[in-house]
Amino acid sequence: MERDILLFDLDGTLTDPRVGITRSVAFALEKAGIHVENPDDLCAFIGPPLKDTFMELYHFDEAQALQAIADYRVYFRKQGMLENVAYPGIREMLEALQKQGKTLLVATSKPEEFACTIMKHFKLDSYMLDICGATMDSTRSNKADVIAYAVQKHRLPIERCVMIGDRRHDIIGGKENGMRTVGVLYGYGSYEELKEAGADCIVKDVQGLLEVLEKGGSSNG
Repeated sequence: MERDILLFDLDGTLTDPRVGITRSVAFALEKAGIHVENPDDLCAFIGPPLKDTFMELYHFDEAQALQAIADYRVYFRKQGMLENVAYPGIREMLEALQKQGKTLLVATSKPEEFACTIMKHFKLDSYMLDICGATMDSTRSNKADVIAYAVQKHRLPIERCVMIGDRRHDIIGGKENGMRTVGVLYGYGSYEELKEAGADCIVKDVQGLLEVLEKGGSSNG
């Protein structure tokens, strides 16, 4: 069975959102009375659901985390969303995969509204069947839930799907939905993180990712 349906994470996989996300988090933490000297120290927020990360790293309770997310979105919507850049070679990779007849989607824990705006800004949306993301109220934010939503919405046959991402949440989410998974090392996750999460294949760069996806998400065909 050919694996020709490819679901991509957004942050750390298609685009590098480091500046916008870390500045947005720093803004939210400042509102909570926490000063961060160097926003680059906040890269752990890139990828996972925001609520989980605020609660895990800063021990916020749920109410505090939700307030932090609201503050985060003030900066992100105004400025941080487009403090972002597409990784070199991504457009060419998507174009090549599309020409080969692959079906491409985005599955991200970022709110769908923001994900669509970012994809359109970089003119990457035209390669995608759909851009599936979290809901603004966080009722759908877990990566596994976003992937399941994409599968149900488009009736995707699981045996033909591959989930691609840079963090353990992407790999675990794909596995929970019965998919083959590919981890990328040019984003924000380490080899150890991706391996421990159970990635079927791990690649170091965009060219390597293209080669693996041309073979259905396998490094050996």
